[in-house]
Amino acid sequence: RAAERPKLTVLPFLMLALVRAIRDQPALNAHFDDEAELIRAFSAVHIGIATQTEGGLMVPVIRHCERRSIWDAAAELARVAEAARTGTASRDELTGSTITISSLGPLGAIATTPIINHPEVAILGVNRMEIRPRWDGAGFVPRKMMNLSSSFDHRVVDGWDAALFVKRLKTLLETPALIFVEM
Repeated sequence: RAAERPKLTVLPFLMLALVRAIRDQPALNAHFDDEAELIRAFSAVHIGIATQTEGGLMVPVIRHCERRSIWDAAAELARVAEAARTGTASRDELTGSTITISSLGPLGAIATTPIINHPEVAILGVNRMEIRPRWDGAGFVPRKMMNLSSSFDHRVVDGWDAALFVKRLKTLLETPALIFVEM
C-alpha cells in the first residue's frame, strides 16, 4: 500500500460485502420501533463497528458505506474507531447505524452470538481467523478460515431471508472480487 493509504484489514472488505448482501436482502438494513410496532427500512447503509474502549464498548458509525471505496471505508473506519477509543467521538459519530459488525476475533473467539444493537434488526459477528485443514477433493490442505456469526430480530427478519443473507456474505467473502463487480 502507498504511505498515504490506510491499513487494509478484513473489516473494510466485510463492510463492502455487507453492503452488497443488503442489496439482495434490504429488510436487514432496518430499525424496529417496539412501541409503535413499526419497521423503518433504510436505503443508506450506515455500519456501526463495535469498538472496545477504556469506557466500555462503543459503536462508532461509518455512514453511507454504499458510496465508499475499499480505501475510503478503511480510512473512515480507522478515523471513527480512533475517535471512539480516545473519547473524542461526537454524538453523531456514535449514533445512526442501520446494521452493526462486532469483531470478537482478536479475543480468540471462534464462534460467538453477537447481540443486536437495538433498534437495528441484524448484526454480524466476526470471529478469529486461523489456519484449518480443508479437504480439496484429494487431500487436506491448510487454509486460512474464519467463522461469521449473526443474529437477527425474528419479528422483522424471516429465517429464510437471514439464511440467504449469510449465504450471500459467504460467497462474497470467499470470492472477494465479486465485492467489486457491479451487476
